[in-house]
Order: sequence, then C-alpha cells, then structure tokens
Amino acid sequence: CETVMSNATYTSCSCDHLTHFGALLVSLVCLPKIAKDERILTIISYLGSGISSIFLGVTLLTYLAFEKLRRDYPSKILINLSVALLGLNMLFLVNSWLASFNSNAICITVAAFQHYFFLATFTWMGLGAINMYLALVKVFNSYVPSYILKFGALGWGLPLLVVSLVLAIDINSYGTGLSRELLQESTAFCWLKNDVTFYVTVVSFVTLVMVCNISVFVVVLVQIRKMRVNKPSSSRKGFLHDLRVVASLTFLLGLTWILTFVAWGPAKTPLLYLFSLLNSLQGFFIFLFYCLMKDNVRKQWRIHLCCGRFRQTEYSGLSHINYSKYVFKSRATADILPLLYQCNCSV
Repeated sequence: CETVMSNATYTSCSCDHLTHFGALLVSLVCLPKIAKDERILTIISYLGSGISSIFLGVTLLTYLAFEKLRRDYPSKILINLSVALLGLNMLFLVNSWLASFNSNAICITVAAFQHYFFLATFTWMGLGAINMYLALVKVFNSYVPSYILKFGALGWGLPLLVVSLVLAIDINSYGTGLSRELLQESTAFCWLKNDVTFYVTVVSFVTLVMVCNISVFVVVLVQIRKMRVNKPSSSRKGFLHDLRVVASLTFLLGLTWILTFVAWGPAKTPLLYLFSLLNSLQGFFIFLFYCLMKDNVRKQWRIHLCCGRFRQTEYSGLSHINYSKYVFKSRATADILPLLYQCNCSV
C-alpha cells in the first residue's frame, strides 16, 4: 500500500487488494504490501462469504418454517443473529463492486449499511452471551415481560443509533478515502475512513463484546465441567459431545474474531489467513452446528419431507423428548440447557 493522504484524523492508502474480511477490523493505515497474500485472502473471503450467505439462508428458512424450532429464547436470538450476519456477508460481497461506480453517495450508503449490520452482528452475539449468563448462572425466577422484544430493540436499535450519530456528526466518515482517479487504479472498499470513528464505533465496540463473550464462554466451560463431575462419563462419545458444544459456542459467540487483535509480528499473515477463513465461514459453521448436527432440526426436516408411517413415528417421538433429568428453575434455563445438551449433536 502507498500513502495517499494523511492528516490528524485519518490516513488514506492506495491498495491493490484490501478487500479481504480483515478489512472490517483493520484500520485504513498502511500495511506492507504482499500482493500474493492479499489476493489469496480476498479469494478466501469472497468464497467464504458466499458460502456463509447460502447456508445462513438455509438456517433462516429452517427456523422460520418450523414453528417448533423457534419457541425458545436461544433460537429466536439465533434467527436475529443469522439475519444480521447474512446482511453483513451479502454487503461485503457487493461492496467493492458498488464502490467501483465512483459515486460518493452510493459509497456512503453502502458503508453505513455495512457498519450497521457489522454492529448488529456483534450486538446479537453479545445478547446471546447475556442470555446464556442469565440462564446458566443467575437463574432468575421472576418473569421478564417482553424479554425477546427488549432484546430486539437493543439488538437492532443500538447499531441504528450509532450509525445515525456517525451520519449526523460527520457523514464523510464513510467512504473509501480515495480520490476518483485512485478509485480507478485500485480495489476500493466502502467503509469507515475516519480513524477516530473507526476505533470508537468498531474496535472499542468489538472489544467490549469480546470481553463479555469470553467471560460467558469461561462460565459455560465451568458449568460443563461441573456437570461432568456430578455425572462422570469418561467415554469418548461424551468427550466429543463436549468438544462439539465448545466449538458451536465459539462460532455462536464470535470468538474467532479475536484473531484480528493478535495478528501482529511474524504470525500476522498466518493469523490473517485463519481469521479470514473462520470468520467468512461463520455462517456456514452456524448452519453446521445449529441445523445439520441438531437432532430436533433433522427430525423436523424428516417429518416434513417424508410421509406415511415414518412421518407418524417421528411426530410421536418428538412428543416424548425427555427433559426430566434436568431441573430448570426458570424459563431461560429451560431454553438454554436443551440447546447445549438435550438436542445432542451426532458424529
């Protein structure tokens, strides 16, 4: 990358390939140019985002089509997270193409929507962590009216407030940071070009959510450990089940985004590869763990895709799911524990 313009508020660079997934969490400061790596990272990011978009669509179709799957709080949070993540991935796929029109108005619009869905994605990941904490640790006994409605207002309203403030204070915080002439010579990306805005509304926001999610993740691991101690099981199947739970929560809580904060020094390039691969495929992994590998989801598909005696058997089987081995003290606990344990994943 080459420095185009630099002042007290932001630095603009001209880069041939700065459209990989890391661009969302890497400020427009100039980085060493390694054309081959940038090209590969871009290909990985676009392929991953395309795959994620497809499987997020399948996930949404599944949970919206089958009413039985979306009765609990975690499933409703998962639906909202999938919508936000789908918007983020689809905008990422068309971002550079829309930037190529060299229209400042279009680029500002695209950057604002990209920013909105980015913040919404992390907000819903954070809300998912909060719901887990309330369910597994606090176990509140009092009824919370409009629980999901309040989550929805925060999950979609907070990002809207942040983006609206950025637009009201300085609409030119969004853009490419490149002139029209330079736009024709490099691959542009419509995003935040003001460093102060970027670090306040993106880096600090993501850091706060990641601290929250890591804390909840550790709490969940402790709870899993306690359950295994109370009910010893040294079998390989039990270990693999716990491993799948940990992996599924890693992607649900977005813990793989932490990689961008440690991508420094000699390990920077390998970690950027890992970051781009895992995060561009986050939607696919959500489908894998919360659709393909969940017994109750597969049963719903079989019920509605098959007919005759098998279909009747599945309906009968679904009505006898046994939750009695768990003692639930609240609605939230009843929601989250089946999500982690009762709806077992299959190898």
